[in-house]
Amino acid sequence: MTRDELLTTLSGLRQARIGMVRAPHKPLLVLWLLGRFAAIGSTAVTYDEAEGPVSRLINDFGPPMSNPSRAKQRAAMPFVHLERTLWDPRDSAGRPIHASDPDRGAWLRTHGAYGALCPEVERLLADSGTVTAAARLLLQQHFTPALETPICDAIGLDVASLGAQAGSIPGPRQRRARRGGFVEEVLHAYAYACAFCGFDGAIGRNPVGLEAAHVRWHSQDGPDEVNNALALCSLHHTLFDLGVLGLQSDLRIQVSHWYVARSTSGQAVDALHGQRVATPRPGQAAISAQYVQWHQRQVFKSPAAQAV
Repeated sequence: MTRDELLTTLSGLRQARIGMVRAPHKPLLVLWLLGRFAAIGSTAVTYDEAEGPVSRLINDFGPPMSNPSRAKQRAAMPFVHLERTLWDPRDSAGRPIHASDPDRGAWLRTHGAYGALCPEVERLLADSGTVTAAARLLLQQHFTPALETPICDAIGLDVASLGAQAGSIPGPRQRRARRGGFVEEVLHAYAYACAFCGFDGAIGRNPVGLEAAHVRWHSQDGPDEVNNALALCSLHHTLFDLGVLGLQSDLRIQVSHWYVARSTSGQAVDALHGQRVATPRPGQAAISAQYVQWHQRQVFKSPAAQAV
């Protein structure tokens, strides 16, 4: 296997879907293994060791939980089903675990499951540039820029290094270039103010801390158009992409009931629940219902908090 073949394989990871809901379980397992390799030079791990941290990654950066009782064992699915060209899972007797075996935490623990990326993959990862390229590819294909830093912090990779290498993503899914002028169009449409809280900070004539947020993520085929975007302050952009904040069908803000805060500043997020999102300037397109529905299904950590 060459580096390009590895990146092409990562680019083509098969993902199970429940209905139309994305399932970034495999990319998150691989990202966690990349962080582990960067830290200790090996990806060898028991399921017991992987279950907690990988399940937390999926809970934090994946779609809402369809079955909260399985929140602690969401790592089981990718542990069993990650492609065998990359991954070699086995039981305590050294027998291979097959994709037809149960993807249940209890079964994996009972059978003493362990695994590692294949030796030829680890040999390629000995080049730190390959680790960087692999992580950058997975982040770009499956997530959104506001989540790069929190994901890298969670897996122990240096986010600053991810931008150090240029080049296109190989394989069947080439990265779509963002449309020039999109950010300025969105900020102008919302009068250079956060559509959630009204923050409108600037230095001179230059807005600061304001960003153009996709409702349906760019990496998930969301268009660079005003009807798929909001102007948000940096904080609310991150919370929106994490699923802490969402939108109701009538474009009122909703706050996930999983969100907790003790400080006055943190509780200011709760106060957003039920508030109307700012509307764009006259003549500018409002957010399309199809993109609101995508965010509700794919990102928002439902259910919402109760309206006060």
